Amino acid sequence: MPSPADKMIARKEGAIGWMIFNNPEKHNSVSLDMWQAVPDILDEFEADPDILSIVLTGAGEKAFVAGADISQFEQARSNPESVQNYEDTSTVAFERIASSSRPTIAMIDGYCIGGGLGIALACDLRFAAKGSTFGIPAGKLGLAYPLVSTKRLVDVVGPSSAKEIFFTARRFDHDEALQMGLINRVLDKGELETFTRATCEQIDDNAPLTVRNEKKIIDELVREADSFDAKACLRLIAECFGSDDYAEGRAAFMEKRKPAFKGK
Repeated sequence: MPSPADKMIARKEGAIGWMIFNNPEKHNSVSLDMWQAVPDILDEFEADPDILSIVLTGAGEKAFVAGADISQFEQARSNPESVQNYEDTSTVAFERIASSSRPTIAMIDGYCIGGGLGIALACDLRFAAKGSTFGIPAGKLGLAYPLVSTKRLVDVVGPSSAKEIFFTARRFDHDEALQMGLINRVLDKGELETFTRATCEQIDDNAPLTVRNEKKIIDELVREADSFDAKACLRLIAECFGSDDYAEGRAAFMEKRKPAFKGK
């Protein structure tokens, strides 16, 4: 599958779409063209009905994503106009990951820093190898973290841990990240990809409509109270109960066989 940026890899393997940040000489730091490529890659994945889950990871064995490419800041973020353009582009990328109709998994091996942590937070699940480190060094750079990404961090770890992450700007090891709920699982390096693939297979075996609709419902539940759409959630629930997959699931259970879901 061709990628819209040289330092991004888009690959399909069975029912999994792999999006790989491929800038290992800079610990997979994200350049402007890489941010721009993210929505295009996800659009391609979601246009393929055979892709049922998406994994985001970094090339090499040292980093998931170590933030934005700071070497571009002098050119790409040196005045208010360029800063706004850069922030708009990265925000679109974050939001496109978060709004994916497919379940997304951040497979983290190594540094997951700054914007890299923002990418991971935009995913539904986060699995990390032992030795991975996490942090947001905004305080050391004098910049502000995007509002939406800050809210995601607070939603995941709570306000107190989020404040510690921002106030100290230090790096947290995998045990600390797991304890605060920043990641779902910690695995040995040799087990990370195997576990991630196995999780994708478990997701892929289930009814696609149920998976997609529950993802939407959960995302709706963490919205601000004044924007929560309960009627939309009830429609999504009713859609599942009225689906062919629900009929197939009942039949398969009674016949003691594996269901053949169609996603409708």
